[in-house]
Amino acid sequence: MILTFRRADAGVHYGHDGSAVGTAQTYEGGTVQAVTIERFGDPSGMVTTDLPVPEPGPGQVVVATEAIGVGGVDAVIRRGTLSGYGFAAGLIPGGEVAGAVAGVGPDVDPGWLGRRVWASTGTGGAYVELAVARVADVVELPDGLSAVDAVTLGSAAPVAHFALEHARFGAGQSVLVRGAAGSIGIAAVELAARGGASAIAVTTSSAGRGARLRELGATHVLDRLGVGEPDAPAAFDVVVDVVGGPDLPAFLDRLAPNGRLVLVGAVAGMPPADFGTRLIRSFQQSRSFATFSLDTVPTAARDTARADLFAAAARGELHAVVHDVVPLSAAAEAHRRMDDGSVFGRIVLVP
Repeated sequence: MILTFRRADAGVHYGHDGSAVGTAQTYEGGTVQAVTIERFGDPSGMVTTDLPVPEPGPGQVVVATEAIGVGGVDAVIRRGTLSGYGFAAGLIPGGEVAGAVAGVGPDVDPGWLGRRVWASTGTGGAYVELAVARVADVVELPDGLSAVDAVTLGSAAPVAHFALEHARFGAGQSVLVRGAAGSIGIAAVELAARGGASAIAVTTSSAGRGARLRELGATHVLDRLGVGEPDAPAAFDVVVDVVGGPDLPAFLDRLAPNGRLVLVGAVAGMPPADFGTRLIRSFQQSRSFATFSLDTVPTAARDTARADLFAAAARGELHAVVHDVVPLSAAAEAHRRMDDGSVFGRIVLVP
């Protein structure tokens, strides 16, 4: 049986001088619900389980999750594509949550308690009722932004923002977003439109998805191989690629002279080992390829951008596209839908 918990006042914490500095919360019942990966591969290897209530360590907070984002990287890890990176059975998947801070580590300001936040848990640790995160990876949510919208945008929008910056995107340039139906791709479309792109082409799997992407700023809709409207640009200044996989080299061929392709994900797997030969063959075009990870962005710049993007969403200037909201216990089904390609935007789990 899954034991439930309730939040209860645990009294007052005292500072070194004996003065009261904050109120803590405890959880009664002893366990919390979580989802773990017990076998890498298809979603049947994911199980719902009970785990002990976590204790925050130095520099950490515990977040009572109201919403948990289901990201493309979660599916890549679950499939075992990144097995060489040390992921082991028993992993709690997921990288972002939103909710109220319910506990703080011994060296963390107790003023965080009760505040509504978005938090990154890294490459795992999010599919759980109580999630542990570094306080350095926590951002307070603005009024008017729901927890569901926060985990739809919290990692995706900064990735799109900095990927465009990494590609040296500027007003008047053309952009192709490969794999635009996911939360990163959607954010890249909207941000490119806000940035004054001359044309924004997207690759997607259906006319219906293409129509929705047009509403968000796309000007041309192509199929997954980059074929489609005859009036679409033949070459692009910037390609933001969420997909990777065996077809990546063909999109290097779609770069204009001095064009830049930035790979931000690999939901289709790793590209061919010799993909760089395409760049050498077009040496005189001065095309370039780069990868991009938020891990390379200084913390202050990352947090400032995320706060600005959250504020834009709260004002209605940036849209959180939520495919569905499902219970935490339905995480495996959410991953099945990710695998069959039926998701537009982001699926969000709620405890």
